[in-house]
Amino acid sequence: MLKIKIGTRASRLAIWQAQFVAAELRKFFPTLEIELVKVRTTGDKILDAPLAKIGGKGLFTKELELQLSSGAIDLAVHSLKDVPTELPKNFQIAAITKRAQPFDAFVSNNFQTFDALPKNSVVGTSSLRRAAQILSLRPDLQIKNLRGNVETRLKKLDAGDFDAIILAAAGLERLGYSERIRELLTEIIPAAGQGALAIETRADDKEIFPYVQKLNDDKTCTAVKVEREFLTEVGGSCQIPVGVFATINDNQINVRAIISSVDGKKIVRDSELAPLENIHGLGKKLAARLLQNGGKEILLGITSTDFYSC
Repeated sequence: MLKIKIGTRASRLAIWQAQFVAAELRKFFPTLEIELVKVRTTGDKILDAPLAKIGGKGLFTKELELQLSSGAIDLAVHSLKDVPTELPKNFQIAAITKRAQPFDAFVSNNFQTFDALPKNSVVGTSSLRRAAQILSLRPDLQIKNLRGNVETRLKKLDAGDFDAIILAAAGLERLGYSERIRELLTEIIPAAGQGALAIETRADDKEIFPYVQKLNDDKTCTAVKVEREFLTEVGGSCQIPVGVFATINDNQINVRAIISSVDGKKIVRDSELAPLENIHGLGKKLAARLLQNGGKEILLGITSTDFYSC
């Protein structure tokens, strides 16, 4: 009987995600033996510095990839938004699960909506993308950097450090904190791949791949492929505020994207609607248009900032 070792970060949310993947695999293969292997990543260890200053998104995947290389684990489960657009050649994304709630959530103990926040309210977020879009909507707010797992961030809100915090709604829902969500911020364009899980394997692993492929959601895979293509073209990373979100209805795909300055004062938005059979190069095409229409100038103007984070 085949045994599969699933590598995961040690946070409660990451473990939930790994357990979800394990449960989905067992639906197709009831006799499959599965073991969860917890790996503490650099991104989890260093919490007193913005991610971009210590290495960016790869800090959440590097140690898991080392475990994959050594054979200590057979696959790794990631939040897709944390996975760099370019993987080392000896790894592959073998499957992408059906997307959960893609939007960001407004969480506050004293205010029911984002618009209800008084002037100069302090809003916590670990994302430069979120911060820039928040400031573009409400330049009267103060943004304060906030890192840590979901529970840590909620505790800081409850301690009175913030008037509100912004988190991915999917993470809150997965951990049973749906009641903490005051509002879904649908005006804020999500990160590429937000809400979806990526299952990473060794590129040459032919034994595990057929099992993992059963979990791939074609619709989500198509949408996030366009999003990640856009991100690759604009050089998306922790250092620039970029959002991109694709939805599929019937036989059409609609992609919305933004490039923003750090303070949210300069922002370029655009969208693309196309038949599904014409998605090849769609993300690249949209990125080129945003760059040409002011996005490139914005990116060139971004240098150093005290608020660099994914």
